[in-house]
Amino acid sequence: MRIVSLLLLAILSALLQGCVPVVAVGVGSGAMMATDRRTSGIYIEDEAIEDKAALRISDQYKDSAHVNVTSFNRNVLLTGEAPDGVSKADIGKLVADIDNVRKIINELVVALPTSLTSRSNDALLTSKVKFHLFNDKRFSSNHIKVVTENEVVYLLGMVRRAEADAASEIASGTSGVRKVVLVFEYLD
Repeated sequence: MRIVSLLLLAILSALLQGCVPVVAVGVGSGAMMATDRRTSGIYIEDEAIEDKAALRISDQYKDSAHVNVTSFNRNVLLTGEAPDGVSKADIGKLVADIDNVRKIINELVVALPTSLTSRSNDALLTSKVKFHLFNDKRFSSNHIKVVTENEVVYLLGMVRRAEADAASEIASGTSGVRKVVLVFEYLD
């Protein structure tokens, strides 16, 4: 029996060698899920909503729109650029029709898609805000999701008002942030 177990372990080990990044990502997601205020089911549902929305938007608009979809507790934030007002409304409707979406926060702007430089700057701003949130001890930064689009920082999460106030103060005090938009659900 011991030989069979060792043989099985050796086979599994060989098969899983290429899966280390997958396992590491899975462990990281599991750790994030464990500290999240959403249930694991809602967390997974949010991921599914984001994937379905991205696919629908891509199928319909290809490269004419740049849309970021962020779902938190089934409330969906749309950021980015749409070619015109009709497209902006249509994108909101495409996403609203996805099962289990509770609310759409359509922050798309009518404009040409932003440049790679602008998007890189936004990624840097998101990292800076997350760093400052992580270093603040008034709340757990795991309770707040940060999205940046064209130097506007959107804060999502299920938080207490004091946590929201502190997070807003931190984000607005971060160099390069033009505006902060709160998209929180309040627990108190």
